[in-house]
Amino acid sequence: MSASAVPISQDRFAEAIADLPIGNLHAKAAELRNSIAHLVHSNEQLQPFADDGDRDCADAIKENHEVMARMIVRIDLLRREVENRGLPWGEDEPAFVNGKSGGQTVQDSTPMEIEVSISQENHPNHPFRTDAELAQRLREQMDEDMQDDDGVHL
Repeated sequence: MSASAVPISQDRFAEAIADLPIGNLHAKAAELRNSIAHLVHSNEQLQPFADDGDRDCADAIKENHEVMARMIVRIDLLRREVENRGLPWGEDEPAFVNGKSGGQTVQDSTPMEIEVSISQENHPNHPFRTDAELAQRLREQMDEDMQDDDGVHL
């Protein structure tokens, strides 16, 4: 993002998603979770340099934390929009209830707490999966389907 650009406010984001189809809301949430995963990975790569005194890397990490916090709030807004329409959020999608993950508000969390709260290590059922993990999960589901003898599933 350029230095002069500012992200849209939470209110404008909520207004913008109000008329989107459900599929688009889920797709946007998946996009945001993917972006968060990339930012977490980026921070992991930048941290050793920041620890060695590289101010630019430290600043980038700080900015990434701020961006992740905004993304988490947006995921919560997407969840609320889906649930306000009387539909379930989804079992594989993490819920940031009222801007909270693990009972702590996103706004009150330190950047490191936000990053830890979304890391795969602390959430084994987290939706951020590697290609190998996704392939394994697909193979398992296909094996289960093949074992069912109750006809064709369309």
